[in-house]
Amino acid sequence: MAETGAQNQTQKQSQIQTETKQYSTKELLGRFVPYFKKYRGTLVLDLFCAAMTTVCELVLPLIMRYITNEGIRDLASLSVKTVGGLGLLYFGLRIVDCLASYYMADMGHVMGARIETDMRRDAYGHLQRLSNTYYNNTKVGQIMGRITNDLFDVTEFAHHCPEEFFIAGIKAVIAFAVLAGISLSLTLIIFLCVPLMLVVCMLLNFRMRAAFRKQRNQIGELNARIEDSLLGHKVVKAFTNEDIETRKFEKDNGTFLDIKKLTYRYMAAFNTTVKLFDGLMYLLVLVAGGIFMIKGLVEPGDLVAYMLYVTTLIATIRRIIEFAEQFQRGLTGIERFLQIMDADIEIFDEPDAVELGHTEGNIVFENVSFEYPDDHNKVFANLNLSIHSGEKVAIVGPSGGGKTTLCNLIPRFYDVSAGRITLDGEDIKHFTLKSLRGSIGIVQQDVYLFSGTIYENIVYGRPGASREEVQEAARRAGAHDFIMGLKDGYDTYVGERGVKLSGGQKQRISISRVFLKNPPIIVLDEATSALDNESEFAVAQSLGELSKGRTTLTIAHRLSSIRNSDRILVLTEEGIVEEGNHEQLIERRGMYYHFYETANALK
Repeated sequence: MAETGAQNQTQKQSQIQTETKQYSTKELLGRFVPYFKKYRGTLVLDLFCAAMTTVCELVLPLIMRYITNEGIRDLASLSVKTVGGLGLLYFGLRIVDCLASYYMADMGHVMGARIETDMRRDAYGHLQRLSNTYYNNTKVGQIMGRITNDLFDVTEFAHHCPEEFFIAGIKAVIAFAVLAGISLSLTLIIFLCVPLMLVVCMLLNFRMRAAFRKQRNQIGELNARIEDSLLGHKVVKAFTNEDIETRKFEKDNGTFLDIKKLTYRYMAAFNTTVKLFDGLMYLLVLVAGGIFMIKGLVEPGDLVAYMLYVTTLIATIRRIIEFAEQFQRGLTGIERFLQIMDADIEIFDEPDAVELGHTEGNIVFENVSFEYPDDHNKVFANLNLSIHSGEKVAIVGPSGGGKTTLCNLIPRFYDVSAGRITLDGEDIKHFTLKSLRGSIGIVQQDVYLFSGTIYENIVYGRPGASREEVQEAARRAGAHDFIMGLKDGYDTYVGERGVKLSGGQKQRISISRVFLKNPPIIVLDEATSALDNESEFAVAQSLGELSKGRTTLTIAHRLSSIRNSDRILVLTEEGIVEEGNHEQLIERRGMYYHFYETANALK
């Protein structure tokens, strides 16, 4: 038991560390690069086009150098034919440049968008496999921000990152080689500025990265605040707390503004530094180049070539600097994406898991202990319980006694801390999650309807079912009549979370899903709690029909709904303290009798 507790503590610490983990640039790029594998053909062609545009740009200084030097040496040697030929060559290169640029702007961006789509797909797929514990401790607004806003910048990053650095590398190498061939000394003087500029820019980049990380996190907090307030708008209005919600929003919004101010401050320092080094490089070309020309170490055409190449280098550096903001945004987005991907999957299929075929529905809890892995709140310890095939078992008890938790352990929404649960004699961990949960129908206490039509919400219980089967399931749940009374019948839009329907209507639609699914094991978690007496009676009859020959677990506070159960369990923090049918428990005059008498007194 102690070992299991330590393991759960480790899982919690692991989750917290994952949510706040910071990755090095090397780690981020190492995890991101494999996404290019599917599109390596597009990437290679994109880089080839980038090389073409770079070559076209670097040819111009050489043409200008040739024309200038020849004009100074012997102007008569230059003919219209020569100049025209060079002009035609340059025009042809520009055509190549335009075609290559078009491909880069089109297919390069499409490649980035596809990579973004792949990453969002992977993140969503991973989120589907994470346990309830992850969602209990992570705000939905933060999750939404990570798989939407944070990945928007990946498109630009995936396209421009290899492209811009590839172009910069080609320009730096070719420019250095050409200029060093003219004058190595002058070239070394000019290029001495580059390492110094890179060091200063890298330091500022690290600060920008930290600011962008805070900015992304605060966007998630802001999204979570907005979502929480808007989804609870009825409560806000009921308590006239609009001003309080506005102040909360203004606080988070102001924090976001402060972070953006800091970000722009670093960006301003970054751009100012670049401009300063730009001027320094131009100054070196002007002064050192002029001195070299006076002393005859370089020719006037060489100085023109130097100036054009330095202009090209500075323009390239500026593009890299301008891309630096996008680069940092992209890395931050990738980092927050990886924080999702590195979140531990606590509930998973065992290596030897098999498909669960037909099941009799015999469920046994053997010395089961459970505590929530995030806060280590102990729910029960050494619990033993046998539920026979086709038996209707009801669970009652005070709030917080573990009734819902006990039922959540059967479909493995959580895993037991100790002991085991068997189904037909086999540990439920030996079955795949999909087949195990596919054999269990659940009507939860907190009914959730998806934004869509009534038909879409019912057919969710068995995708692919015919409309007639959906209607039959609704009839058995006592929902068909009220559905047909609506303007659009089964095609009625229910609104987000079913806001257009009453609590009882939502509950009956939820029950209809279980009828359609037709599983061998049924869990009813306060399934009739939101129904009026007439609807409760109709649904109880339908549930009685459905439960025939099926293992049924019912959690209820309304004791009238479980009087006909084969067995009633009274579950408290101490475990199962009473067990028997209704008449036996009434005769015992224990806790169940007290619940029953209290319920009658409140009628």
